[in-house]
Amino acid sequence: MNRAFLAIFVSATLILLLLPEGAALAAAFDPEAATEAYLASVPAEDRAASDAYFEGGYWLILWNLLYGLAVAWILLASPLSRRMRDFAEKRSKRKFLQTALYALQYLLVTFVLGFPITVYQGFIREHQYDLSNMAFGPWFGEQLIGLGVGLVIMGFGIAVLYMVMRKSGARWWLWGGAVSTVGLAFLIMFSPVFIAPLFNDYTPMEEGPLKAEIISMARANGVPAGNVYVVDQSRQTSRISANVQGMFGTLRISLNDNLLEGGTTAEIKAVMAHELGHYLLGHIASMIIQIGLLLMVGFAFVAWSFDRARARWGANWGIRDITDPAGMPLLFALLSVYFFLATPVFNSIIRVNEVQADIFGLNVAREPDGFATIALKLGKYRKLDPGHWEEIIFYDHPSGRSRISMSMRWKAENLPEESAD
Repeated sequence: MNRAFLAIFVSATLILLLLPEGAALAAAFDPEAATEAYLASVPAEDRAASDAYFEGGYWLILWNLLYGLAVAWILLASPLSRRMRDFAEKRSKRKFLQTALYALQYLLVTFVLGFPITVYQGFIREHQYDLSNMAFGPWFGEQLIGLGVGLVIMGFGIAVLYMVMRKSGARWWLWGGAVSTVGLAFLIMFSPVFIAPLFNDYTPMEEGPLKAEIISMARANGVPAGNVYVVDQSRQTSRISANVQGMFGTLRISLNDNLLEGGTTAEIKAVMAHELGHYLLGHIASMIIQIGLLLMVGFAFVAWSFDRARARWGANWGIRDITDPAGMPLLFALLSVYFFLATPVFNSIIRVNEVQADIFGLNVAREPDGFATIALKLGKYRKLDPGHWEEIIFYDHPSGRSRISMSMRWKAENLPEESAD
């Protein structure tokens, strides 16, 4: 052993002996190697199935747009939309009720015409990838419940939007966006209490150390919730989910039974801390505002393009103007084109919030490995390792690789403290 090597060896040994134990561990821990090890633990066939499912969803964005445009064309090019309007006008003299009656017909007709792609996307495809636990009868029953809820909420909401359009003139898109944002806030506020229980039962979580830890995390961070609820989603799906829903007095902390029964304590704490992060970081309010602004821009696009589209293709459609309910298929077709083009923007808004909640969850739960392993379980239906632009365009949550890498970096930076504990 030469003198230079001996000097380096002695110096390194002294440094390691003088450093705190945790610091030595941090120096030895490689976050990127740990990330690769986690990703490599997933069998190749499982990765292939997950990739195929998620990548198929990219195409479904396009097919849903084209299918919706075809349905709109059927309604407009045939006499159907005009007859629906005439039927509504014969039943009432009041514009608000005429619009509401047309909206109810529109929602029913589009539900029927869109049912084939709904069956494929929501039932057949979910069974192909072992993500659904429902037989067709119960699944169809839930579709009918959703239709009923939509008829009430959307029927009223569309009538209000058209009333705003009639009263505010050329700047309807500005007021329409503001009113829609308020409506979205009320929907989020009351959904946990009045809508969610139509599809699932919410029961208090059994008393025990895990429930106590979840409530303790909430209480320590100022979340006003005294209970945790379990949702019986296993009868519908094999997916994992949890949330902190509602606003003001409707706040509810819940996790589904798939997470409770299939997750480790570390994984459940990581997920629940993440969900608490959404609430405490104000993501509910910020999302309402951001989506409201995005919708306002969409209404502006419709206001600009409606008459242009009608002039080019709609000579025989019989639409009087943009406030005519018979033009509703065109209005929603243009809005769907806008949201198709805005997909990367919409996804990025959500993904930024998710990253923030991930960091909050790591700091609160202090379970980086639990966070990594739950990311792998979510990878059953989310492609784990996408390309850079693929993630930016198509992901409304960080990818599995991004989340595992973040948790391993957090672990590396906090190893001294973790060791000291």
